Amino acid sequence: MWEFNIGWFLAGIAAIVAGALIIVFHKWIGDNFASGMVSYGKIKLFGLAAIGIGLLFMTNLHTTLLRLIFHIIMPSKF
Repeated sequence: MWEFNIGWFLAGIAAIVAGALIIVFHKWIGDNFASGMVSYGKIKLFGLAAIGIGLLFMTNLHTTLLRLIFHIIMPSKF
């Protein structure tokens, strides 16, 4: 059921790099694109979420999780 895919691996690395850059530059992003100091924690949280999603993409587990969710919602279709 699990198979390695180089495309998703590279997409996962890109998502992890993007999340890491969000965490590193969270103050600059918060000052220029958000409402300032109140959003610093939220921006770090979004960066961590991007890293987690990137890890799922790298290991190609996102398709397995989506199949599980769809099987719970519509058991006869999948």
